[in-house]
Amino acid sequence: MRNQFTVKDAMKPTAIPLLALLITSTFSGCTSLGKGMAEAFLEKQASADTRLCEIWGRPFNGISPFLNNKNGKMKVLMIHGVGNHLPGYATQFSEKLAKELDLPVISRQYKTITLTHRLDNSKNLGNLRITRLLSKDRSRELLFYELTWSAITAAQKEVLAYDNSGEYSFRRAEVNDLMKKFSNDTGPDPIIYLGDSREDILVSFAQAFCWMTKSTWKDLPDDVSQACSFNDDSTAANILKDQYAFVSHSLGSRITIDGMQRIATLLDKRDVGFRNALKNKEIPIYMMSNQLPMLQLGRKMPEVSNQNAAYCKPEGEKYDQRMLAKTPIIAFSDPNDLLSYAIPHGFVEKYLDSRLCIDVTNININVATIFDAFGLGKLANPMDAHIGYDTDDRVVALIAKGIGNTNTAKIVKDRCSWVETID
Repeated sequence: MRNQFTVKDAMKPTAIPLLALLITSTFSGCTSLGKGMAEAFLEKQASADTRLCEIWGRPFNGISPFLNNKNGKMKVLMIHGVGNHLPGYATQFSEKLAKELDLPVISRQYKTITLTHRLDNSKNLGNLRITRLLSKDRSRELLFYELTWSAITAAQKEVLAYDNSGEYSFRRAEVNDLMKKFSNDTGPDPIIYLGDSREDILVSFAQAFCWMTKSTWKDLPDDVSQACSFNDDSTAANILKDQYAFVSHSLGSRITIDGMQRIATLLDKRDVGFRNALKNKEIPIYMMSNQLPMLQLGRKMPEVSNQNAAYCKPEGEKYDQRMLAKTPIIAFSDPNDLLSYAIPHGFVEKYLDSRLCIDVTNININVATIFDAFGLGKLANPMDAHIGYDTDDRVVALIAKGIGNTNTAKIVKDRCSWVETID
């Protein structure tokens, strides 16, 4: 019997071990061991989920406790990483998050804002999509903001469009062609970010955050191209009462860190109310496929570093000059994700701005399944390891309900080990 394996199969998470199994069966002459038996073998391995989940850091609460905020709202902003993204890319994640938070009611329609520059309205700085999520009794509410900044880099990536055309792609093996197109889509973004487009991407983030600080769902505009300004009396008041969190992926994490630093640095002295409100906030960043160490390469050192005690402790001589009261970073990394890195000891102090008052929790987690392919070695699909964070139940549960508190999700208690760190 001829083994039936297609390019479509090659895109599945089981593709790499499945290929190994089929090759093994062919070389051994056992052609009766086809795709069906191989997949059955892999499914049997996958049924016993022993994937790694190790957490090192302080306890954190997740989003859940802040949904009960009677005076303000809980607001979450998602920032994507490399590759072309279309509005709506975070829908599966937001729905899983809503389910974990027991928010079964959703706005009939989302709201969209085409982001632009305050000083140049001709610029398209991406799309902001806002969804309203509520509990059944309407007492708990989450506003979910999805930033899509791909429009900023799309034009420059057209330089490589010829390589995806039939003129060149047909010369490649089918699987290699898929990999090359993926590389052409994702590889340029970090390079472009280091160039002239970096400022536009950071302005896009600032605009998204600005709209987050605006008032309630009903007051947000819809289906408009409009710039937002922090110079608003309501902004500081909203920051004081609302709660915020960022969820980022790969390059999106660097954008978030740089974006917050830029916002605080550019604040004029007349914006005292805004600055005072911001520096009393704790805003966590949940980083999927964390790449901060790699994206630090070739960059200048921050303006202020190695001064955490001076800026972040109440007795510090520069405590009043901090940007935020605290920035907890919860960094998710799959060891089989070729583009992900844990944040090592000393990295924050040396390479990240001390005024952000960053505290790190590293989460070493297998989001891709690891297979043992008949003695050929253990295998995991690196693609699945890179993009599988936002659909992993443990990742969603940790973002929703944290670790080390009475509200921690059962799946986290059962499937993750935690080492608490102290000063």
